[in-house]
Amino acid sequence: MTVLAAVIALVGSLFFALGAALQQFEAVGTAKPGLLALLRRPRWLLGGASILAGGGLHIVALGLGPLTVVQPMGVASLLFALPLAATLHGRRPARNELAAAGVVAIGLIGLVLLVPESEGPTHLGPDGVLTLLAVAGIAAVLLWAGSKAASPAGRAALLATSSGVLYGATATLVRVLVDGGWNWWYLLALPVPALLALVMLQRAYAVGHFGVSFASLQITDPLTAVAFGALLLGEPLPTGILPVVAALLTAAGTVALARTSPLETHRDREPLVPTP
Repeated sequence: MTVLAAVIALVGSLFFALGAALQQFEAVGTAKPGLLALLRRPRWLLGGASILAGGGLHIVALGLGPLTVVQPMGVASLLFALPLAATLHGRRPARNELAAAGVVAIGLIGLVLLVPESEGPTHLGPDGVLTLLAVAGIAAVLLWAGSKAASPAGRAALLATSSGVLYGATATLVRVLVDGGWNWWYLLALPVPALLALVMLQRAYAVGHFGVSFASLQITDPLTAVAFGALLLGEPLPTGILPVVAALLTAAGTVALARTSPLETHRDREPLVPTP
């Protein structure tokens, strides 16, 4: 069953990567990619369906195998996403680009595996939910504001990090709902960070540095969920030197990816559009 879980998780990662590449391809080069406009693009919707399928397969894999096997397979989406996105834009991924992504993936796998598993049901009162939304919202706004003065690669990273913070808050809220009991008020609050995260992510994709955006999202989402778990739910944090080494690897890989990831624009899409 463990081998089957790993295979399903790997296929799920492929679906997730394909969905992200398709959505970035539709959003790239747009000054303000609105969700309503993107919802009218079949390829963007196909990307969303692919992401949902990937998430569903990941859940199935978690039901069949241990977290220590399934989670590393999820990180593989970063290595799948870069070649897929490059193919959509009519180019080949550079070796140094893939190498930087590999460093990020190794560091992220280390961080994921070193986080202690939580024990018992989770509970978060109304004040905790408000704190969760307020902290995530303030952090997201500050990152969005900082992106306005950054270079294109930095802007993509900051916007994707803003999205990752909001997705991390969403994941924390989902955990509270699932593990601690359903609450209609929490359920109403759930779409707020999720929709804002989606908007921020499309703006990150629109900048054009897909590798930087996707890597920043992959790093920030789980780390934010871990931080909120420790801050609001009293869950343990990893200790020792290994988490520090893993964090340094992800940081170094992201910086290298920002230097090697090419800037993609609407011009990159022209070769893929058939001429009459």
